[in-house]
Amino acid sequence: MCARVATTQDAGSPEEHFARGVRLVPGGLDIGGKLVPLYAGSVHYWRLDPQHWRACLEATRSLGVHLIDIYVPWAVHETGPGQFDFGRLDPRRDVGAFLRLAHELGFYVIARPGPHINAELTCFGIPERVIWDPSCQARSARNNPVVLPMLPYGFPVPSYASNAFHDEVARYFNALAPVLKPHLYPDGPIVLLQIDNEGALYFRDGAYDQDYHPDAISLYRDFLREKYRTIEALQRAYAPRRVEPAPEGDATEDVGAALVRAIARERAQAEEGDLRFATITPPVAFDAETPADLARHLDWSEFHEHLLETAMGRFARALSAAGVDGLPTMHNFPMGQDATPLNPARISRVVDLVGLDYYSIASPSSRQILARRTSELAVRCEALSLPPFACEMGAGFPPFFPPLEERDSVFVMMAALAYGLRGYNIYMAVERDRWIGAPIDPRGRPRPFAAFWRRLSAALEATRFHELRRPAPVRIVTPRTERRLSRVMHAFGPLTGAFFSIMNFGARDRCLEDDLGLGYPLAVESDTFVRAFEEALDARGVPYAHVGGEDRDISLAGARWVICATSGGLSPELFAWLEATSRQGTLITLGPREPTFDGAFRQLPRPYDLKRLLAPGQNLPALLQDDPAAADAAVSRAIDALGLPAFACDPDSVFATLHEDASGTPRVLFLLNPGDADVVARVTVSAQRARDVLDDAHFEARRGALEVRLVPRSVRMLALE
Repeated sequence: MCARVATTQDAGSPEEHFARGVRLVPGGLDIGGKLVPLYAGSVHYWRLDPQHWRACLEATRSLGVHLIDIYVPWAVHETGPGQFDFGRLDPRRDVGAFLRLAHELGFYVIARPGPHINAELTCFGIPERVIWDPSCQARSARNNPVVLPMLPYGFPVPSYASNAFHDEVARYFNALAPVLKPHLYPDGPIVLLQIDNEGALYFRDGAYDQDYHPDAISLYRDFLREKYRTIEALQRAYAPRRVEPAPEGDATEDVGAALVRAIARERAQAEEGDLRFATITPPVAFDAETPADLARHLDWSEFHEHLLETAMGRFARALSAAGVDGLPTMHNFPMGQDATPLNPARISRVVDLVGLDYYSIASPSSRQILARRTSELAVRCEALSLPPFACEMGAGFPPFFPPLEERDSVFVMMAALAYGLRGYNIYMAVERDRWIGAPIDPRGRPRPFAAFWRRLSAALEATRFHELRRPAPVRIVTPRTERRLSRVMHAFGPLTGAFFSIMNFGARDRCLEDDLGLGYPLAVESDTFVRAFEEALDARGVPYAHVGGEDRDISLAGARWVICATSGGLSPELFAWLEATSRQGTLITLGPREPTFDGAFRQLPRPYDLKRLLAPGQNLPALLQDDPAAADAAVSRAIDALGLPAFACDPDSVFATLHEDASGTPRVLFLLNPGDADVVARVTVSAQRARDVLDDAHFEARRGALEVRLVPRSVRMLALE
């Protein structure tokens, strides 16, 4: 059994999953009773001359990291069908020797055996014989292989549902296990295992790009059978029906419901009994004309999430069955993951830790993305008592990507810490082929960039940063329905929605503006609603965090104000949960549309009573429209009504975040200047003095405020005294 958080799907106790004495804890890893913060550096042993391994590892240790992160690439070690070399033919492939050396030097190791590793390898580290096997390939709606246009050449991507592909993976894991098993803790240095890599359907993650592989279609039908249970329930969900209007003056009638009823009257009544679980086929393009047509498309989007969860679980079980088990597991989400079918709530059912990858330039829009992604990661991990971890924190870039300067990497690293990150893996710590800009060269010689990482690790250790937390009393909830809706209504065909997300473009920039007869662009308004509140909260320096919809029941502890986006659909379960939360005194705000549909955009039998969301003494309406002025006014009133903390900066182009220890004492203040201007920032704090932990500059508070100079595109980390 693989190591993972216990769920109803687990067959054994949590102790069986962590039998080797390693556990994930909020501050990192508990290894045999010792707390080890998750500070790691990536080293690709097979790309380096073995005579330089020791120098590279010693130089990486000088960066202040405790763990070495390694991929174990399938395509490198498989020399022929069923034939593997782990050092007998080529010493570069001797992963066992590399692990022994890492252990000798006092490192712990994160092992990432794939099967997909990317690592800028051709075919992402999967053998070409597998890639070109038709039975292993993901399929388009026209039954063509799904090709990723990647340098140095495009290749057909595997199907996460293909039984043939999973059989090949199991054979690889069985060949690899005898090499890795002797190096599992406590016998060796491996303490954490990654399951697959960046599982966003190999970046062909459009809702209708894939996967129409026969095994995927079979899994899809099983998914629907499990979800709906009976064919009658499926028929009710999918078949458009004639709906008679409510009687004149019926209390359940409202404008939105009346409109839906009028649309429904114009549609022909579907013939009953035309659907079967065994024969139903998925949609191949977005063709919804009314909200009643959305259920089929939203189910297909949800199925992709289920597909990835199922695949990661199969990989984890295959690795465990081969004998590589008893340790915590993780999976990394790529940039733009919010526009993909990667769902952290679902992936967390089959792996222990979901982390993020970070690659970006320093800019105002990047700061917004970093705040959004990292705050969501941080509150989810805090609720699960896990460390918010950057599985890949970019230090350099591959040569076929836009170049990243060192100041870009520094800004992203520091901004992620500012918004709640507590661990990171320097990717890459040591340079190799198809990579530029790592802090250590392939012979183990530190470059000037290494100085930053040394100072940072020393600062984090000195402040015990892994033990601090960033309070976020305001939570912005985006229900999973909204993310699925934006996927199926994506307007740019094969150009993935994740690309737009990476560029800080939301649904308003990339989705179809179809109103489906509702009179407003269905997939757009919730995005503009969320961004209006982001801007209003940022302007006043109120700390907030984002929450994914399926994390709503685990990621809202400590919230005093919940802002929930809805474009007109809201599941009864989520409404009931919001109602229960409001009874505990939490302020609830919905918008921009009053929900008249459930989470699958089926018309509600009667509208929700929004008065039930009003907390005792609440003086804010439960429903707000998509209006920046309304968001601004709501934030002002919430600050007064709830006594929300605010760390507004002058000028407003600078942002601040505060981090506390377990007693609630402020310990670290971050100031972020993502713009191009050199500024002197003024921020009100309770401390008398502050010290920049990276350059040792000191600042005295004057009249209750700190004045700090920030150069363009920079972040200061200040220890408060």
